[in-house]
Amino acid sequence: MLRIVRQGLAGGVDVFQLRDKKGSDRSIIDFIRKALRTIKGRCPFLINDRVDLALASRCDGVHLGQEDLPVATARQMLGPRAIIGVSCQDLKAVDEANKAGADYIGFGSVFKTATKPERSEMDLNLLKKAAARSSIPLFAIGGITLENLGLVKAAGVKRIAVCRAICLADDDFLAAKKFQQILNSP
Repeated sequence: MLRIVRQGLAGGVDVFQLRDKKGSDRSIIDFIRKALRTIKGRCPFLINDRVDLALASRCDGVHLGQEDLPVATARQMLGPRAIIGVSCQDLKAVDEANKAGADYIGFGSVFKTATKPERSEMDLNLLKKAAARSSIPLFAIGGITLENLGLVKAAGVKRIAVCRAICLADDDFLAAKKFQQILNSP
C-alpha cells in the first residue's frame, strides 16, 4: 500500500483516501501515519467514515457516507481546517452536502464497481446535473477507468476518485500519470 502511495503521488495523485472496512483501528492508524510520512504534506490524506481515526491519526480529514456522522458533527470534532467530503447519489443529497458545509462531494457510483456491487450504472445526465448544481468540488466515483474517463469529462466533471484502476494496474505510477494527462487535456 505504501508503494501505491509513493507511485501514485509521483504520478500526480493529489488526494488520497483510505477505505478500510476490515482493518483494526490500530493497523489503520499505523498505516495512516506511515502514509503521512511518505506524503510529507504534498497532498491531503483522508480516511473513509471514521472521524475518530481521523482525529487519532491527525490526517487531513474524512469522507462521510450518508449513514455516517453529519457534516456539522464531524466539523465540530475535527475543526475548521479539516477536509470533509460527503458521498452523494442524487441531487437532493448534493443540495444537502452543499448546505451542510462539506468541502467536496463524491458522486456515484457512476459505473459498475466491485466496491458497491449492488449499484447499477448511473445515468450520465444525472452526473452532469449534479456537477452543474454543486457549488463545491464534485468528484465522480465508481468504476472509473482510463477507457470511460472521457464520458465523465463530457458530463462536465473535472475531478475523479479511482481505486482499482490505479491500485490494480500493472504500473500504478503510469496509470496515475495517464489519468492526470486525460483530466488535464482540453
